[in-house]
Parts: sequence; structure tokens; C-alpha cells
Amino acid sequence: MCHILQFCRENNYKTSWILQSFQCRQPTSPLKEGVPPPRWVNFSSVRADSITLKWSPPEGAPGNYRYRVNWSGGQELVVGLGLEVTRLLPGEKYHFTVATLSEDGRQSPCIGLNQDSQVSRVRGLGPSFTAQLAEARLQRQSFNMEKGLLLLQSPKLLSTLGLGDLHGGKLTLSSVLEINSNTVADKPAQSLEQLPRTFLRKLMMSNLNARNIKCAQDQPMYDYSLTDANDDSDAINPLDLITALFHCSDPFLQQEMVSKMSMCQFAVPLLLPNCDTQQSTLMLWAMRDLVKKFRPHSLAGDRTFVEGRIVETDIPMVSFVRLGESSLPKSQTLNKLLSNRHQHNDTFVHHNMECGDVPRKISDGLVEVSWYLPCGNTNIDMFPQPVAIANLRGDGRLFKTQMSFLCQTSAAVFIFSDDLEGDLSTLNNRESRAELFLVTNSQSKTFNTKTLRDTCRKHKVKETNVIIKKKQNDAEFVKTFHFHVNGVIGNNPIKMKVEAMAAVARHGMVVDEDCTECANGRRNAEGITRSIQDVVEFKKDQLPLHGEIWKEISQLEKERCRMRKAGKDIEGYKSSLKIKEETLRKKQQQKAFSEAMGKFTAGISESGTQRLYFLKWLKIQLDTLSRHNLSTLREKYKDCCRNTPQNNKMIAELDEQISNCSLGPEHFFRELGQLYECACSLPENNPARQQVQHLPALCAQMLLDGFPVELVDGDASNIPMKWIEEVLTQLHQRVDTKSKILVLTVLGVQSTGKSTLLNTMFGVQFAVSSGRCTRGAFMLLIKVSEELRSELKCDFIMIIDTEGLKSPELAALDTSYEHDNELATLVIGLSDITIINIAMENNTEMKDILQIVVHAFLRMKEVGKKPRCLFVHQNVSDMSAHDSNMRDRKKLMEQLDEMTRAAAKMEKKVRYAKFTDVMEYDPDKDSHYIPGLWHGTPPMAPVNTGYSEAVYELRNTLIDSLQTSDNSARINAEGFLKWTNCLWEAVKYEKFIFSFRNSLVADAYTNLCSEYNKWEWSCQKEMNSWLLQKETIISNFGMTGADDQKTHLRDHLREMNTEASGKLDEEEKKIHQNLEGYFKTKNSSVALVVKYKEDFKISVSTLRRETESSLKSSLLKAVEIKEGLEQVNMIKNTTTEKIEKKVQDLVQTCRKKRENLSDDNLNREFEKMWKKLVAELSLVEFQKLDAVKEVLHELNSHFKTKSGNVHKKLTETHFKTAGQKPFKVQSSWFSSIKNVLTWKNNPQLFFESIIKDCESFVSDTVKSNKTYHKTYIKEVLNMIDDKLKDKQVSPNEECECELKFHICWKAAVEFQKMHDGFIMDSDPKICLEQSKKRLLEEFMDVFHDTDQCLKKAAEFTQDCLTPAVKDYITKRLGSDIADAMVTGDEGLDYSTRTHFQFALLKQLLQDESFEQFKEYTHNYKTFVNSWILDRIIGTFSLNDKWQRMNMKHLSDVVQKVTDAITHAKEETEENTEMKMFIQKIRAHLKDQLAFQEDTFFLTLKNANTEQFARNLIDSLSDMELSLSDEFKSQEDLREATRQLPSKPHELIFSRLCGCGEQCPFCGTPCEAGGQDHKTHFSSMHRSKGLGRYRFEGSQKLVTDICTTAVISDGTFKSLETKGKYHAYKQYKEIYPDWEIAGDSSMEASDYWKYVLMKYNDEFAKHDDALPADIPPAWKELTPTHARIGLRKSFNMGSGKSQAD
Repeated sequence: MCHILQFCRENNYKTSWILQSFQCRQPTSPLKEGVPPPRWVNFSSVRADSITLKWSPPEGAPGNYRYRVNWSGGQELVVGLGLEVTRLLPGEKYHFTVATLSEDGRQSPCIGLNQDSQVSRVRGLGPSFTAQLAEARLQRQSFNMEKGLLLLQSPKLLSTLGLGDLHGGKLTLSSVLEINSNTVADKPAQSLEQLPRTFLRKLMMSNLNARNIKCAQDQPMYDYSLTDANDDSDAINPLDLITALFHCSDPFLQQEMVSKMSMCQFAVPLLLPNCDTQQSTLMLWAMRDLVKKFRPHSLAGDRTFVEGRIVETDIPMVSFVRLGESSLPKSQTLNKLLSNRHQHNDTFVHHNMECGDVPRKISDGLVEVSWYLPCGNTNIDMFPQPVAIANLRGDGRLFKTQMSFLCQTSAAVFIFSDDLEGDLSTLNNRESRAELFLVTNSQSKTFNTKTLRDTCRKHKVKETNVIIKKKQNDAEFVKTFHFHVNGVIGNNPIKMKVEAMAAVARHGMVVDEDCTECANGRRNAEGITRSIQDVVEFKKDQLPLHGEIWKEISQLEKERCRMRKAGKDIEGYKSSLKIKEETLRKKQQQKAFSEAMGKFTAGISESGTQRLYFLKWLKIQLDTLSRHNLSTLREKYKDCCRNTPQNNKMIAELDEQISNCSLGPEHFFRELGQLYECACSLPENNPARQQVQHLPALCAQMLLDGFPVELVDGDASNIPMKWIEEVLTQLHQRVDTKSKILVLTVLGVQSTGKSTLLNTMFGVQFAVSSGRCTRGAFMLLIKVSEELRSELKCDFIMIIDTEGLKSPELAALDTSYEHDNELATLVIGLSDITIINIAMENNTEMKDILQIVVHAFLRMKEVGKKPRCLFVHQNVSDMSAHDSNMRDRKKLMEQLDEMTRAAAKMEKKVRYAKFTDVMEYDPDKDSHYIPGLWHGTPPMAPVNTGYSEAVYELRNTLIDSLQTSDNSARINAEGFLKWTNCLWEAVKYEKFIFSFRNSLVADAYTNLCSEYNKWEWSCQKEMNSWLLQKETIISNFGMTGADDQKTHLRDHLREMNTEASGKLDEEEKKIHQNLEGYFKTKNSSVALVVKYKEDFKISVSTLRRETESSLKSSLLKAVEIKEGLEQVNMIKNTTTEKIEKKVQDLVQTCRKKRENLSDDNLNREFEKMWKKLVAELSLVEFQKLDAVKEVLHELNSHFKTKSGNVHKKLTETHFKTAGQKPFKVQSSWFSSIKNVLTWKNNPQLFFESIIKDCESFVSDTVKSNKTYHKTYIKEVLNMIDDKLKDKQVSPNEECECELKFHICWKAAVEFQKMHDGFIMDSDPKICLEQSKKRLLEEFMDVFHDTDQCLKKAAEFTQDCLTPAVKDYITKRLGSDIADAMVTGDEGLDYSTRTHFQFALLKQLLQDESFEQFKEYTHNYKTFVNSWILDRIIGTFSLNDKWQRMNMKHLSDVVQKVTDAITHAKEETEENTEMKMFIQKIRAHLKDQLAFQEDTFFLTLKNANTEQFARNLIDSLSDMELSLSDEFKSQEDLREATRQLPSKPHELIFSRLCGCGEQCPFCGTPCEAGGQDHKTHFSSMHRSKGLGRYRFEGSQKLVTDICTTAVISDGTFKSLETKGKYHAYKQYKEIYPDWEIAGDSSMEASDYWKYVLMKYNDEFAKHDDALPADIPPAWKELTPTHARIGLRKSFNMGSGKSQAD
């Protein structure tokens, strides 16, 4: 005792613990006095998983002793004086006792002590296991003070297996199914801790080798020493592992384990022993979900079968037990009994199995059960009737409770025993109903015939029931068993359902279904199912919303998308469909919330475990009910077909009943979805809507709990999109937005094992029984562990299980192929990996499947998604299948190529000639061969091991490819939702080659356009800046010094053109690099727009080509204008030099006179000189231009290719007449106009808009230039030609001639005025008269030697610098304003054409002005320019932005001039001729400021350069102040903006107008990015009535919208169709460049519907038509509907646009 107390003090333990622990566990032999305990016990070593004890022999007690060592969870008999206890749980407290055992079995009192094992991390169980261990450690058990022992929940074995802290059901199904590094590792277990993971992984994949659980050995095979021969320290009996895992698993994992074990034909636990409580548990719940099919021989003739839950089926049970010792292998004998001669199954673990000989530690007392189920074939079946075989593990004498249970529930009990003289009292059970059989071995040493007879008499065993193993072989021995078991089940045996056994078990045992949650879940489920008598009637009464009403709504949705039955009034028809849908929704709303749905909602709203129990019970009960109904209906159907085959009506009714008799939880969830969808059609504040807002969150939790959730309603072939949208949104929120998903799908023919393949691959629970195949599509989530998320780039793997293609139920329908096509397109579009399951011999069927699949992959290729495809060939068992099927793979590849060409032809994408053009596919790597599922003949066939292994290999291949893939394009739940929405919309519209209606593609495309527009804008800014410099240099040519004269202006032009090409090369390369970089970014959206990459590359080339052409044209124009002014400038320069010389000569003449001349005298001398000078200049005369003749000359050149009639009109008289009279359209001018719809005033208004645009151009040209040049009229003619390219009109030559004459005459008049004004301003005589006063003053100053520096500086500043500075600012202001708008706070609105249209139309809706809508629809360009200008004025009117931008430019240019003056001063001597100094200043500014030609003023000679420079800088400061005041005083910003040479609103418009194409039906502008795209598109089309269209007969405005028309069966005719009617659906044959996405939704077009509805009368009056017939549904529209429709059309969420 003193040693123990000392140990307690040293280790800080409470003494009371030890003192109370002296009462040891009950010894196996009676406790006797007189045996002393060890003198002392202590610990010599303590580690994380082991503790070593040592003790001394008993004091003063001679003899040979053994010692019994007990600890929490184990015991050991030891011969020596020490023991190492291993495989302890790290960080746990353990209690040890040591007692002495004498030779005769007596035991001493115990010595006890406690010790903590060290803390260490548990290895090998994966993150979820580790997390559960950590959680469980927080729930440690306290001491059992009554016994004085620290009883841990986990015995030693659980600790050894690393499961100690999971005891009590803490191991969940979701944690087992989680994808982690351990589940994907293909390595055998290296330690006992890894065995549970290895076993569960194999079991979940139904692998027959799951029980082969020996740890992998490091040493070579057979390399054992003699001492290792019996070492089983690294082994465990499979039954112990199974027992341990059942103790650690929650009820739902237990159920799944039993299901998988049964598939493998493993015996499953019936009674599970508890090593702590010594109490067994009846595993009724674990077996509750087992469904079996069999055919007793009594039904073989009818070829009917029995199907049901095994626990609810009356099957006799025969039990096998061992009492005492037995030399006969009980379990091995049972295996032979259950196996036929062709196939042996190890149903029960036996001694000769791997690790079967390892001593059991916790599984003694386990009762296993297996069922023999006949198939109806007498040559195969071992028993004609089903029979349950129970097997008690261990000595039955030690497990009286189990023995009593078996005797009461079994039809017969077979007792294996050689110890006939031993205690067999357990057989004397008064309540036993079983017939007893005694099995013994005559070869055993203790066998005695007399003893056998006595035993039989004592325990009432019939002599005929004694089975003696003699010298016969095992086969003969098993036949004896077979005979007796057959006899038992053939003589009306006792039959007891497993669920009825619960009543027996409750006397001394636990029933797993007795827990509160299970009982409550069952009660709640029965509250629903109890009242179900007729499934069809129940669904009509209690689940009415998703029945016929939902099917009708689904059909209306598809018809509204496809418009197959629409007549001429398309919008009216669509409105009627909308009204019908609203009526059906109201009909739904009138249905009361049914009692069953109330109970269902309450059930799924319970806490976690109880909710899961409820759903499982509901599924079990509904499956049982459906199975019974189906069986009954099948019998009726069979009788009807057999007895009254002519009664087709009854057969059809029965067939329909069979289709509708199924009822499962999915039907209740469908009803929930419809409740939610129905409520969403109510106002937001409606209480009924508020009551269902919590439902999607419940369904989202179902997904997270591992339940399959229906994505596609298989009965209505529709997706309840609002419901699914909210469910996925809730899912996204519940996982804190960590919802990246990888989607996997299996496609194939019905009943080819797709669901089974998924279940085997991932251990999931898609329905594969109940006589029903999957309908629609279900989605299920599997969690990915933290450690693998970065490798797989996802948080969850979503598995989608679909109904089979080529369904026999749908085969008779005309829409069968369409249905399959829709489903395949949807799921392939959603999937990252698609497995094509091929398990048929029918080549025709396989071709059909391939065509559907290839079609779907082609569509995904077009939209930019890149799913991976694997082909799985099932039922191929040959191990050489991969090699021997090389020819088959080649044929498959040929078929795929053939299908690709066929699909490409159908979709008009002929560039795809091979399957590999559509996707990456390697026939060798992407083809997998899987043997058949069953090994033998069901129902007794286990799952084929080859099947499990092949599926496991397939799964690992998938995960490996995902780990090594560089594709990071994973989408989260919200992205998946968008894909689902877009794909389903496309499916409904039959618009499989997706358009820009796809919101994800639209987002990605908008982002690309935004980036491209930035690059394009940057390029244009750079080149415009460069052009401005070069135009300035050209303008200054000849004015900045003598060097300019050495080179001809044309030489300068060639150099500039070369420089322009080089600079454009750089800019083009930069944009290409940016484009390549953009597509290299690992962004999920980039892959969606790869198909447009080439379009943008072409646009870059087009941009370069057009910019180069524009630059060179502008440079040529500048040069030609400069050359055109050469005569004027030469005269002005000559005159200036002459005047300067005359004045200088006069000064010298006056100075030579020796008299002092007064000012009057000087004035008289100046007048004399002036008269002579005027006389000389009168001979100088400018050549005047006749603009009319010049323009007429250009027209002659322009019309030279036209007919003679046109040339006859090319006279000045006709020209003048055509120009002066108003332009009126003549009907004879047109070869044709669109004649399906009349647009009476369109031609007149169209030509008037051309005239207006040309007049605006001429006006701007006159304002910004000095004199006329022929390039101006050429630009006018080119503008007219561009306008006439409009495809809606086709004027003849006469019309074109009259139009151009009219416009050009007016232009000629304006150009003449401009030229005359220029001549007047440039006339030397006039200029001279205007300069006389100043010249006189200068003459006086020069004569008197007055300092002119200050005066000349001011004059130079005023006459030269100020105009140049103003010109500098105005030329740059327009571009900078546009740049500020594009890159500023509202820049997003100008980033793309889509954003711009959204902002513009939203503003129009807010303003609610008919005039604005009219101008937008009738004069788009003019209105948009004006609208942009308004926004510019609004922006630059705030916070003095206009003034600040002017001041910034002013400050910049003043600094440049100041620097130029400084540099010029540094380069010249102090007294230099002023003209030379000024030329140097100009030379420094020649590419910045465009100087005017020299004005008439005298330049100083030998002036003080320093003084002049100072004066010039001072004048510059005065100029800056003056201009600053001028800018501040500007109030009319609109006019100031319009006067800018480069108008910012036109720059922005040109950026946003794109290609300028308009929809051929409604005129809405194209929004496609770049200039040279292949396809035009617009986000929102409008009613044709807004484009002045009216019907021919009624003259009413047309309501049809082209997005609806193109999905209808309507027709149109136009100029392009040559007046013949053409189907709208084939519009691309006429307009191949346009992509008009079909859209029948009411919301997407609500904007323009609202506009036409509101302003119907105004538009009709303005367009001289009758008001349109507005559909009734349109009259309900409000601005809110229009705003929502606008957002939907442009795919704009909140915050998408600054305008929003």
C-alpha cells in the first residue's frame, strides 16, 4: 500500500481513486483466499500508444504463479513480471490492476493504479474521422464510483483501431463518403488504425474482398522466424472489426453498411453484443431498408416473384449455435450449406479465411443472419423456400440471452457440441418454440454414444434430429444438413418477421428502433402514410399542385417558348398563354395546404437526426405501399393481357395506372416546390408567400445531409426554376459561399445500371429498386475534404443521376427523341465529366444514343464549355477486353465521327468533321471496360469483385485526372444555378446553339468587350494624339525656318505615312498581346468566350486597317488643304515683305534728311508711301473659286459609271433646280420596299435623316475650316453612300441622283460662302487697310528708336500665340472630355454597347417622355448623340469640371510656350533679329501649336533678345489670365461643345455604335463587340410597330416582337426574300449574320411592350397608322415590370451599371 500511496503523491493522483479501485473486475474463476498479490506494481515506460508495467512476485509465497493484468478495455494473462500494453488511445486515462493467479486457478486481490497515455495525433482516418475524434474527446466518461473503475466508452480494441472516441454512433455516413486523401489512396492498410477506413472504402463500393483486412507486411513473404509463427499482433478478426464499426456508426451508416454487406452476400448483424454493458441490440433499423426479390418454387410456374422488405417478410429462421467445444467448423459448414455446387460464397467469416483464425475479442455473442432466397430454378436452388440462417458466435453457454432469443424466434436450432457432458442448461428454455438438432463429431475424443442418448433425452432432442459427423466427406455431411433444413421449412415451420422479433428482444435486449428520434420519425411518417388507400387518389387529393396542373403549366411554358400553334397574332397568342398560366396558378392557389403536406413540412422541420429518421421512414413506408400497388396492378395487367387481350382500353388504363402508382418523398418535395413557385406569383407582402420562404432552406439542408434532390421533374419533364434557384442560393449561403462544385453525370439507356454504377463508385444511395427506374434527374452532393479542395478545385462533387434514354415508356411517343435530346443537352451542359454508359448489343440503339450525346457535346463546344467524356462498356468480363476490343474502339470512333458530322450538319456547323474537333478524347485512355454486376444468379449472387474493382479504378482515374488537370473553371452553387437556368431556357426554346441569352456567356462576353474596348480606346487616343501633332506640323510647314523649305511637303507626307504604319504595328501588337493574355487567364468565364477570340482578332486587324486609312486620309487632306492655300500664303508673305521693306526704306529716307521732322511731316511722308503701296497691291488679285462648278465636276466623276439618264441631268441648271426645291420621295424611285408590312412615311423620313446628317457635316466643316477643298464634297458623297447601304430600301439611280444633287447643291452654296469669306479675309488690300493705323505707329516708333520689345511681345502674343493656344485647347478638349466620360464615375455605362443601351433605356423609362422614345426609335443616331451630349453637359456642369479641364490644358500649353521661349533664348545671341528669334520659338512648337500666317507688323532688327523674351513671358501670363477669365465666363456649354473640332459625344457614339448594323426585323442596334464580328446580336428587341410597321390590310401597328416570331411557325417576306414568304424559324437562311435569340418570356420583352402599350395612340398618330391591338396581358404592365424586363434582357443584376 505504501508503494501505491507514494506513486500517487509523485504523480499528483488522488489516493481515493486507487483505494476505491482495489475491488477488481470479476475473475473468470471463483475468488479464493490465501493467494498473496504482487508486492508492488509500477510503470517503467509511458508512450502515446503503449504503457509498460512491472511488478514483483508475492512476498514470501513460493510457487509458480501467473498474473492477471486488467485495464480499461482489455486483459492479459502473463507468466513473467512485466507487460507492455500496446495500441492505447493517445491522451486517455487508463486504470490498471494486477493480481496473482495460483496453479489451481485461485486469484489474489488486485493492485490498481492509473496512468495517462501521451497525446499524439491519430493517423490514417482522414480529416473527418480526426474531427470527430476531437469532438468526441470533449465528451469523456466519468468514473464509475460504484465499481471503483474508470470505465471508458471505448474498449481496448476500439482504441487500437483508432475508433475509441467514435464509440456510440459518432461515425456518420457523410464522413465515410467524403472524398479525402485516404479514400482516393489505392494502398492496403499499413496499420490497424487504417483498417476501418480500408474496410469501409471497400464495403461502400460493394467489394467482395472488403473482409480481407490483414495489414500489409513490410517483410518479404514467407520470411518469418520461428518466434513470429503465431504473432498476430497486427491482425484482427474481421468480426471484431465489423462489430467495432457498428458500435461506432450512426443508425444511417449502419443501415448503409447492412445494405452493402447484403449485396456482397455477407451475413449481417442480427444481435450486436455490447462489450461494456453485456447487453445485445436487435439491429432491426439497420436491416429495415433491405429489399429482396425471390421466387419460391410454388410460384415458378407463374413466373411471378415476391419482393419486399426482408424484416417485414415471413421467413422461417434456422439458428446454428455452439455449446462448449466442437471440432466441427460451424461457419464453414453453413457457407457450404448456402452455396450451390457451381458457386461458393463465404457468407459467414470462418477459421480458414484471412484473419478468421485470429482470436475474437469483442464479437463473441454476435448473432449474424443471412437469407437463402430461391430463384425458382430447381437446378440451381438449394432450398425451394426462403430461409433465414442465424449464426451465434462464441460459446452459447456464456450468452444465455442470445440463446433464449434464438430458441423463441427460430423454427429450428442446430447445436454444435462435442462437450455433451458439459453444461447444456441453456437449451432448457420454457418459452422455446424451436425444434432442436444436435450436431456432434464421432471422431472427437469425448464422443460417447451413451452420453449422446442421455443428452438427447434430457434436453428433448429427437433421435432423428441428431446429426453425427462420421467418416463421410464434407459434401455428404452438408447434404445431411440440407435434408434436415428442408424438412424444417417444409413442415409448416414457425415463421416470424424480423420486426416481430423486437417483442422478444425487448425482454433483456435493446432494439435499435426504440430510440426516441426513430420512434418519433416513424410516428410522423405513419401520420402521412396511414391514410393512403389509393395512391392515385391520394396524389390528387393531398398533392394536387404538382399533378395535372403542373404538367399543364409545363406544357404551356414549352409552347410559349416554341410557339408551334401560334397564328398570325403572335403576341396575342403569347398573351393568351400567359393568361392561361396565370389561371392555372390561381387554381393552384385555391388549393388548400393539404393535411399530408402540413405533416410532411413539420417532419422535415424537425431537428437533424429526427428529420433524417422521418425521411427514411417515409421512404420505407411509401416504397412498401408503391411496391404492393405495383404488384397488384401487374397481376391485373397480366390477367387482362392473357384473358382479354382485345380490351385495349382496359389495358391502356392499367398501363397508365402502373405509370402513376409510384409515390415517394420526391413527390412531396415536388409539391413543396410547387407551393413555393405558386407563392412566388403572389405579391411579396402576401402572408401565403411569407409562409413558404423557409422551405428552400430545408431542401438545401437535405442536399448537405446527402439526400438526392430532384432537379428535373421526371413526370412533367420540367424544372421548377424558382424553387431550384432558391434551394441552391440557400445552399450557397449555408456553406458560407464555399460551394465550388464539380459535376459528374452518367448517361445511357434505361435499366443499364447507371444508378448502380454511381452508387458503387461513390457509395451513395440513388434508388435502384422498388420496380421503378429513375425518372427525370436527381442531384446529390459529396463533400470534398479540406486537404483535397485545392487539388480538385472544388468543395463538393455533385453527382447527377438521370433517367435512362430510349425509355420503353416513352418510345411510343412522338416526342421521345426530343425528350432524350433535351435531357442529354441539359445534363451534359451542367457536367464537368460525363460518363456514357454503353451496355447494349443493339447497334441501332447505340447509334441513337451516340447521336444524342454528340449533339449535346457539339452544343457545349459552341457555347464554350469543355466537359470531359468517358465511355464505359459494361458486362465485358474478359481480362483482355481492352486489347481485344481495339477494333471495337476504332469502330466506336468512326461512329462518333459520323455522328459528329451529322450533328454538325443539323446545327449548320460544318467545320466539325471529327469527334475530336468537338472535344479532347483518347479512345484508349477514355474507354473503360467493366464486367457484369453479379457473380452468379441472383438473388443469391454477390456483387462481382471484378465489377467493384473496375468501378474503383474508374473512380480513381477520374479523381487523378481532376487532380492533374490545369482547368480551374469550377463554378459555385450560384454559377451552377445560372448554367441550369440558361441551359433549360435553351432546351425549352429548342435553341441549342446558344446565343447571348445565356447569362453566363453574356457576362463573360461583356467582360471581354469591356476589356477590348479599353484597348481599342487606348489605341485610338494614342493615334489621335499622334495625328494631331502631324497635322500641326503640316499646318506650320514653311513657317518655322528655312530648313522646312528644303523638303517638299509631299516628301513629309510619305515619311508620316511610313511612321503611321510603324506606330500602328506597335499598337496592333499591343492589343494582340493583351487579347492573348486575357485568354490565358485561369478564369472560369474565359472558356465560355473562346469561340469569339477569332472575331476579336479580326476586329483588331480591322481597327488597324480602318485607323491607318483614316490617318492617311487625314494627313493627305491636311496636305492638300495646305497646298490649296499656297497661293494665298505666298501672296500674303510677299505682301508682308514688301510692306516691311517700304516702311524700312521710308525710315531710312526720313533719317537721311538733315532736318528734324515733326510727326506731321512723318505722317505726310507715310501717306505718300501708302498711296504708292496701295497702287501696287491693286494689281494683286486672288483667284476666286466657283464652288458650284467644282462640286458639279466631282459629281461627274462620281457618276461616271451610271447610266446615260443620270449623265443627262449633270447640268448646272438641273443641279440648281434639284437643290433648290424640297426633296420629295417618288414611288417610282424604288424597285421594292418591304411589302409584308407597310411603312408609309419611312422612305421620306429616311432620306430626310440623311439630308440632316449631311447638312450637319457641312455646317461643321464650314465652321472649322478656312476655304473650300474638293475633299469636303467627296466626304459628303461617301457619307450618302454609307447611308444608302440600309437594306430596308433599294432606291434606283434616279433617286440616288436626285438625293445627291439636292444635298450637294446646298453644300456647294455653303462652301461658296465659306470661300468668299476666306477671300475677303485674305485680300491684301483689305488686310492692308485694316493694318494702316498700326503700321503708322510702328513707322513712328522705328523712326524715333522707341523700345518696341514690350509692344511687339504683346502683339505677337495676341496675334500669333493666343489663336494658337485656343486652337491647341479646342483640338484636345473633345477627346479628353470623351476620355473623362469613358473612364470616369459613369464609365461602366460606356464600357460596352450592352451597358450603354441598358443605361440609356433605363433613363428613358425614368423620364417617361413620348418624344424621347419616338426620337430613340425613329432617329436613333441623332437622339443618342444628343443624349450623350446631355450627359456630358450634366457631368461637366458640376464642380467646374469644364473650367478645370480648360485650365489644365491652358496651363500645359503655357508651360510648353514658356519652355520654347527659354530654349530659343538660349540658342540665339543677345541682339538678334526678332524674326529669327520668333522662328526659333515656332520651331520648338511646330508639333504643338498651329500658327497663323504672318500678320502685317514690322519685326525688330538687332532687338534685345533677353528683354523681348521677358516681355513675351509677361504677355504670356496676361494671356493666361485673360483666357482663364474667358473660360470661366462660358455658360453655354452645349454650344461650346458643339463648336469643338473633335466632338466628344460623337467620339463616344462612334465607340459605342460598333458595326452600325440593325436588326432586320425591328431595327434595334447590334451590340456585338469589335468592328468586324461574324455575328450581330442585340440583347433586347422590340415590337415592330415601334419601327413604324403596320399590317397591310388593317393599317394597325404591329405588336409582334422578332424574338418571339423566330420561335413561332409564322412567316415573313422582304426585299431579301424577293417578296416570297419565308419561315421565321429559318430566318438565318436570309440573314445569316444575325443571331436573334428566341424569347417568349413575358418579362424579357416587358420594356418595349410597356412602351408601346403606354404610347400606342401617340405612335400611331405620329406614324399615320391605326393603334395596335394591345394583348390583354400587356395592359397589366407597370414601370416596375418594364424595369425588371430591362434587367433580365441585359443580364444586369444590382450594381451592374452606374445608371442603375
